[in-house]
Order: sequence, then structure tokens, then C-alpha cells
Amino acid sequence: MIYDVRHLTTVRYAGLVRLARFNLRLKPAPWPGQILHDYRLSVDPRPTSVQDETGPFIVNRSRLTIRAPISRLSVESRFRVEVTAAPLPDPDTAPTIDQVRHRALTRNDLSASGPATYLYASPIAAPSSEIAGWALPFFTPERNVIAAGRALMEALHAEFRYDGNATQIDTPPVEAFHHRRGVCQDFAHIMIIAARAHGIPAAYVSGYLRTLPPPGQEKLVGADATHAWVNLWCGDEHGWIGFDPTNAMIAGTDHIFTAMGRDYSDVAPLDGVFHGGAGQEMEVSVDVEPVG
Repeated sequence: MIYDVRHLTTVRYAGLVRLARFNLRLKPAPWPGQILHDYRLSVDPRPTSVQDETGPFIVNRSRLTIRAPISRLSVESRFRVEVTAAPLPDPDTAPTIDQVRHRALTRNDLSASGPATYLYASPIAAPSSEIAGWALPFFTPERNVIAAGRALMEALHAEFRYDGNATQIDTPPVEAFHHRRGVCQDFAHIMIIAARAHGIPAAYVSGYLRTLPPPGQEKLVGADATHAWVNLWCGDEHGWIGFDPTNAMIAGTDHIFTAMGRDYSDVAPLDGVFHGGAGQEMEVSVDVEPVG
């Protein structure tokens, strides 16, 4: 599938902001099965400087500095991306939970795509004994890791309700877990905490979903904004596999990969600081249009 993606963020400040620095993570990072074409970034007003860099995880980052006084900021990202269908993973060829635990701990790889990077607690995905206990039945040592990931994903989808008003961007995952409701970010963090608690490397993926479904199919939940799902490391046989607990499906050609990190804080589309005491309001609009 080929998609045209447009992501528009508008920030309005209650008063003049005299110095602002932002991190943008909007340009899709390289990922298997995905080819990026014609990426364009537009910022209004024009920043004083832009510094493009990669890392420290699987992410492209642009650092913006704006020194002129502003009361409004507009950031628009546009690109075309080609997503190739991958065969669904065969659970019969996957290693067991016990095997993945051992390999993740002993593999000599500290790169951004290595499993060790995603084994331990991170700023948002903090350990939770409640989440770990809830997930325990899915991670018996002899169960294959793909079957375990699918069972965990489907349990989240069945037991938790998608509710855009239930949480805020800074709501701790354990709070969403208690209320059994939230959005894709919450479901991804809960799944990550659950998997890591049982020794399975789990990463947070930021990206997009196809906005309009094929004829006769229902629209995917979370398609009108940036989306989040979970990559589980399933051994050398399968590498990283995407599990989308919001929609109870393996990530495929309806999913567009932007970045992968330990949790949302590593891959947030926009964050930063500004000098001034003014409040702010942010609006985000996302369109994902299939073109072929």
C-alpha cells in the first residue's frame, strides 16, 4: 500500500513567547517493509535554526529554536510512504518465553534495535506488581512468545474500553489499568509493562493508521490521530513483531511506522520548552490517504 500522510499541529499561546525550543519526531525512521518518499516539513513562523539528527532510539528528530516573539506555532509534516505486506508470523516456529528471556539477557547487542534496550523500566513504563500479576497467566515458560503476545493483546482489547476522555497525556499507565479504560497510548504502555515484567523485550511504537478503511471493513480505532502499538522481540527467528492492543491485530499494511522507543517520552511527535508564563492550547489533525 502507498499512503499520503499529513500531520498538522497548531499551538496557540495566551501571550507572547520570546524563546522556544522544540523536538519534532515526525519523519518516519527506517523500518523493514516501509519506504519513505518525498518528506516535507513546514514550520510557521520560520525557526531560527533546525538541527536534524537520529537516535538515541529508532527515531528521527528535528531540534527547532525560535528566538522571535510568537503567539502561534504551526508545524506541518507531509510524506508519501510505501508499506509492504509481510506474512503473518507462524507461532509454531517461534521460540518459547523461556528461550526469549535467556536470549535477550545474553545477547551482546546494545544498539537501538537490540532487545536489551527494551527489557527494563523506562520513565513512563514503570514497574507495576498489579500489571505483572494480571499478565502472569500469559507468560508460562513453555508457551511460544507470539502466542503469548497475541493472548496479552487480545485480553487488553477485551477487558479495556477505548475512551478518549478517560486519560490525559500524563496519566500514569497504572491509573488507566485500574479504570480499565484509556487510549492507544495507555494500552501500549500497559502491554509494555506486562511483557517486561516477565522478561520479554517490549518497545513503544508511534505511527499512523489508515484513516479510511477498505470497502466493507470497519474503521480502525485511533485512525484520526497518531497511533501507538507495541513491538515485542520474538527471538532471532522473527525479530520485532507489532501487536496493536487497541484493535487486537498484528500490525500490517494499515500501520505506518514513525518511531520506536522505550515509551511515549522517547518518541513524542512534539515536545519542548518555551520562555514565558503563558498557557497554551494544541490542536492536531492527521490524514492518511491511500493512493495505491
